[in-house]
Amino acid sequence: MDTLDFVKVTEAAALAASRWMGKGERNLADGAAVEKMRFVLNEMDISGRIVIGEGERDEAPMLYIGEQLGRGGMEVDIAVDPVEGTNLVANGLPNSIAVLAVTTKGGLLNAPDTYMDKLAVGPKAAQYVHLDASVKENLQLVANAIERPITDVTVVILDRPRHKELIEEVRSAGARIKLISDGDVDAAIATAIDSTGIHVSMGTGGAPEGVLAAAALKCLGGGFMGRLKFRNDDEVKRAKEMGFGAIDRILSMDDLVKTNEVTFVATGITDGDLCRGVRFSGNGARTHSIILNSHSGTTRFVETIHHLRAEPLRGRPR
Repeated sequence: MDTLDFVKVTEAAALAASRWMGKGERNLADGAAVEKMRFVLNEMDISGRIVIGEGERDEAPMLYIGEQLGRGGMEVDIAVDPVEGTNLVANGLPNSIAVLAVTTKGGLLNAPDTYMDKLAVGPKAAQYVHLDASVKENLQLVANAIERPITDVTVVILDRPRHKELIEEVRSAGARIKLISDGDVDAAIATAIDSTGIHVSMGTGGAPEGVLAAAALKCLGGGFMGRLKFRNDDEVKRAKEMGFGAIDRILSMDDLVKTNEVTFVATGITDGDLCRGVRFSGNGARTHSIILNSHSGTTRFVETIHHLRAEPLRGRPR
């Protein structure tokens, strides 16, 4: 299976979601992307299994965890987020992407739907930082690794009340902060792309998104660590039923992504640090995607022009 084939999946999802940009309909944008992503995956010559998707079977009609996709062929595990940043699409804000990661069977952690404390950095700092180190220590280690003063280090953090103390610690250390409203997968990946100017992503976000970010960073040589942060006893029980064992342990990159055969694809829905958003013109649309492959060690940026079927103008009858 050519890794380029998988970009068709995220392109289809991004095109569908982009038609809802700025319309305040996050659920409709997500539903449109889910439907298109599922359709394209089912057209592929794979035996795919969703390990990270839209939820459990009883909660999600499509792309639920455990769903089987494809027409038959190579067995793969698939992690998807048809719209990473549904609020971003609904409000016409930057950095929303359609995301997919594919590995050989058993290659991805089936993360429970809870929170995760995360730390993501680029390749230069990956071997030095640690989730249990202090914020100031990690930021100084990143600064040393990139050979810049700590005042030049840029940290991305989700703008949430729970991060008030973290934000204060980063400011006290002297680093720069970029607050985001949603979409921490994009932020984590950006730490390993020099042109973004982002060096660290830290704070608490969704655990499934942590697996997706780890898959991308494994392809890029970056670093990622996480620890599950449960919101209630039901989430703890669910994790134990999934066989997590020591549920408070640090999850390394190899815990989250257990293979070196990883393909990660993301297509921009709105303009962002990684990819430009979908742009419509005439009877077509232009998409911009990033494709990462751990085996080849390649990073590709793909721009595609889609010729769309023209729809007749609907005017007021005379």
